[in-house]
Parts: sequence; structure tokens; C-alpha cells
Amino acid sequence: MFPLYDTLRSRRFPIVNWMLILLNGMAFYYELKLGEAGLNRFIHTWGLIPFQLTSSPAETWITIFTSIFLHGGWFHILSNLWVLAIFGDNIEDRMGSGRYLIFYLLGGMAASLMQVFLSPASNQPMVGASGAIAGVLGAYIILFPRARIASLVPIFFIFTIIEIPAVIFLGIWFVSQLFSGWLALYGAEISGVAWWAHIGGFVFGMFAVRLFVRRQ
Repeated sequence: MFPLYDTLRSRRFPIVNWMLILLNGMAFYYELKLGEAGLNRFIHTWGLIPFQLTSSPAETWITIFTSIFLHGGWFHILSNLWVLAIFGDNIEDRMGSGRYLIFYLLGGMAASLMQVFLSPASNQPMVGASGAIAGVLGAYIILFPRARIASLVPIFFIFTIIEIPAVIFLGIWFVSQLFSGWLALYGAEISGVAWWAHIGGFVFGMFAVRLFVRRQ
């Protein structure tokens, strides 16, 4: 299933959500200009490496935040920012811009620390906004479970657009992350994705969202 849009419309322009999209885009543009060798050094400097964070936290703690603005390729960044554009505006609408920014950053931090906790010896750099965006998805399933997500769904090799309730769409997504996370935890090689960061961000979003929403 690939989300195309949701049926909710925000009441205010989501300035922070678009600012986050712009910052991620600018960081990726900078990455493209570095060349292979320069990019490798850049990712190893500003990406989050679990072993370095656990062994030298005072020197590398900043990568908990810098890593969520870096991406590993075109599909990585475009898929992340597409999902953020669909779901983030409504969460910002309910929280307000300032609270939404704090929520987003804390969600990214929770996601990163979840992955580090389960893979403390890993020397693989973690990059991407996926964990922070997973926090947005966790908030969405709590605040708007009945919203409809227009999704591109393959049915017998034919793609069709179906409106799926958010609670079902995001529930399926979360179960898939759990399944992949457990496989990775027990040694399966699954494309190098930080599945537990997604899980950690989503769970954070579900439980922390009520602390950030404004009174109606």
C-alpha cells in the first residue's frame, strides 16, 4: 500500500512541517554535492553510529539530532518527505507549530535511542527522518483513527486507489515494522533498515501525543 493523500484538511498553513521538509531537502542537496568520498566522511561524522554513541556519548550526542536530517538516497528522502507532507500537517494543526517541532525532534530522539538500545555494538551509521516521522504516524493513529487514507493498492497485478481508515492503514504498517524488527533482532539481514527506530518513534508518538495537543 502506498499513501497518496488523506481526507483531512488542516485549518492553518503547516509552516513547521514545510520547514522540516525544506531542511531535509537542503541537507540532501548538500550531500549530493560532496562526492562519494566526501559523503562517506560526512555520514560517518553526522550520522548516528550506535557504538560511538554508547562509547563516547559526550562527543557524539549531537548525532541523535543531526542524523534525522540526513538521507541515504533519492528513494529514502522522497518516500520520507511524501509521508511527512501527508500526515504532518494535521498533527501540527492540533499541536501548534512550536509544540509540533518539539514533538518531532523528541520523536526522532526516541526512535534513535530505541535502535541504539537494541543494537549498541553496531558501527553502521543511522540516517533518515523515518523515526521522527514514525512519531508523527503514532500521533495520527491516536488523533485521527477514522480519517481515510487514499492508497495505491495492488489487486491481482492491477493498481487501484482505495480509501483505507487510518487505524487500519497505520496498524498494518506498524505490524510490518514489528515483524521486520524481530527478524532483524534475530540475525536476519533485511536491507539495513533501522526497524526498531520506526517502532520506537511510533510508540513514542502514540503515548506522548496527548501531552502536546492543544485544548480544543
